[in-house]
Amino acid sequence: MMSGFCRTPFKYQIMKKITLILVTLFVFGCKPTEKAVETKLNYQSQVAVKGDWQVTDVSYANSDYIKVSLFDLGNTKCFVNSTWHFISNNNKGSMKINDYSCAYESDITWYINQNNEMVIKFLNGTKSKKVTTGYVVQYVPINENKFQLIEQADVLNKTQDIVLTFERI
Repeated sequence: MMSGFCRTPFKYQIMKKITLILVTLFVFGCKPTEKAVETKLNYQSQVAVKGDWQVTDVSYANSDYIKVSLFDLGNTKCFVNSTWHFISNNNKGSMKINDYSCAYESDITWYINQNNEMVIKFLNGTKSKKVTTGYVVQYVPINENKFQLIEQADVLNKTQDIVLTFERI
């Protein structure tokens, strides 16, 4: 009678350890994967973007009928005629939405990586190291006076490209 009693706690401890191991594997195995952003810089593209730019067009499918927020700042139409200043040697700059109905201004940090992605953080008066969120958009050079940024957004449950066209001013 006594020997059966001693085995039960031992089996319980083994089952407890196995359960703990399985739960640990499940938690770490099911951890959501995030796309790592390339941090190696594309210096040539960064120097090409240096200077003052204006957004001359924002386009996406059905843009005349559907309103989409861009960079969580406002309607895409607000960005037309916005001005952007990029400083390439320290990856800082600023942007200003000039539309009076959705006026906005912020300092930014930015860089273009080896995958031709521009990584942008809007600082809103905060030091860049304290801003933990930002945006990764595709950088498409057209010529020395024109480039595009393409952000993918959910529009009516479909992923669409929102294209911002920049021209040097």
